[in-house]
Amino acid sequence: MWGQAISAHATVDPGHRCCCFTVIPEPILTWGQAADLLSPHFTVVCPDLPGFGRSYQPVDAADHRLSSKRAKADACIDLMAHLGYKRFAVVGHDRGSYVAFRMAMDHPTIVTKLVVIDSVPILEALERADEKFARLWWHWFFFSVPEKPERAILSDPLAWYGKLSPAQMGEEAYQDLVDVIHDPLVVHGMVEDYRVALTVDRQHDLEDRNAGRRILCPTLCLWSSKDDMENLYGDPLQVWQRWVSNLKGIASTAVIMSRRKLRPNWQMP
Repeated sequence: MWGQAISAHATVDPGHRCCCFTVIPEPILTWGQAADLLSPHFTVVCPDLPGFGRSYQPVDAADHRLSSKRAKADACIDLMAHLGYKRFAVVGHDRGSYVAFRMAMDHPTIVTKLVVIDSVPILEALERADEKFARLWWHWFFFSVPEKPERAILSDPLAWYGKLSPAQMGEEAYQDLVDVIHDPLVVHGMVEDYRVALTVDRQHDLEDRNAGRRILCPTLCLWSSKDDMENLYGDPLQVWQRWVSNLKGIASTAVIMSRRKLRPNWQMP
């Protein structure tokens, strides 16, 4: 693992530890305002997931296994151990929440608390994939096609990822984002994250469910009432209930994680 690099930003506080991941294509700098709010009370580590931003690119495999959420979870556990943190909480948004979920499931003695934002487990999403899902989240299936997604994105990255501006995230974070979405290796790494979801990630979730494994640490599920979570799943807590032993959650109008805008809105009250 440590022959490769994970790009991470940290704010240091001697108290509680927290590791945060976000949605593609945002790099770690877009967590800045949230990290500032947390830093008086937590040591906050915000890594770019493997395959994203400025972290290393997993080696391609026929089944995409090295880009799986389990592989990324293990890499992030190694990162935190390298930084000296043996136990910590994990926060994940959208694609990042799948890695956070896998960290808590696979490493129950390490992850003390879990926050998942705007997501349900991959297996649950795929089992509920109806025509509504296909219309709203069509990119899950388009990204499973070899090569064509990368060509489409790289033909005009700013157009693909929608209305992005420095006003949304600050000049430094915006420029970092523009740089990474024009990098063919990063775009490929982000698309691989979707390809593996339909195969290896789904299988890992299925094995956990069949074995009756559950997340044991306290878990908070948050979702935006202005996004499509309720439209797709009804009450996301009902979906998570079968996976988590100690679950709380709420829909929020303050935490707006819009997939259509592909960015967190950190302007919270």
